[in-house]
Amino acid sequence: MGDDIMIGTIFNVSMILIGSIIGRFLHKGMKPEFQKILTQGLGLAAMVIGINAVVQHMPKSHYPVLFIVSLAIGGLLGQWIDLQSRFDKLVGKFSGGNLAEGLATVILLYCIGSLSILGPIEAALKHDYTFLFTNGMLDGITSIVLASTFGLGIAFAAVAVLLWQGSIYMIALFFQGALNTNMINELTIVGGILILASGLGLLEIKKISVLNLLPSLAVPLILIFLLSLF
Repeated sequence: MGDDIMIGTIFNVSMILIGSIIGRFLHKGMKPEFQKILTQGLGLAAMVIGINAVVQHMPKSHYPVLFIVSLAIGGLLGQWIDLQSRFDKLVGKFSGGNLAEGLATVILLYCIGSLSILGPIEAALKHDYTFLFTNGMLDGITSIVLASTFGLGIAFAAVAVLLWQGSIYMIALFFQGALNTNMINELTIVGGILILASGLGLLEIKKISVLNLLPSLAVPLILIFLLSLF
C-alpha cells in the first residue's frame, strides 16, 4: 500500500480514534435517556443518508434490477456464512449492550459513502487527498457522537475503514481500467439500502440482519466486470 493512501487514510483513521476517545468521556456521565435519544437520532440520520444515496444514484443506474439481484445473492451467501451471529459473538466478548448493532451501523456509515469510496480512488489515480481529508473530519465528528452513545468500542470501526479504503486503493491502482462509474454507482445504491436497513434497526422499527446482507456489496462489482468481458 503506497504512501499516497497512507496520508489520507491514516488521517481518516486517526480522526475516528480521537473522536471515539472524546466520545468515551462523554459516555461515562450520560444518562440512559440521553443515550437513547442519541441512538434514535443516529437511526434517523442513517435512514436519511441511505435514502439519499439511493435516490441520487438510482436514476443514473444502467442496470435497474441489479440491486435486487445483489441483495438476493449477497443475502443468501451472508446467511450461509452467518456473518451476523459471528460478529455479534465476537463483539459480545469485549462488550455488552447494543455495541454490536452500533458498530455494524457505523462501519457502514464510514465505509459506504461517496467520499470513502471515491477518496482512495482519487488518491490512487490522481494523488488527490481532498476527499479523504474531508471524510476524516466528518468521521471524527461522527465518532464523538457515536462513542458517547455506544462507548469506546466504536473505535474498532477504524480497522474496518483502514482495510476498506486500503482495498479500494489497491484495486484502483492495479486495475485502473476495471473500475468504472457504473460499478461505483451500483455499489452506492446497494450500500444506501444497507445503511437504511441499519437505521430501521436502531429505531427498533424492524430488526434486519444487515451484516448477512454485506456480501451484496461485492455482487455488482463482480457482475459488471463479467458483463464488460462480453
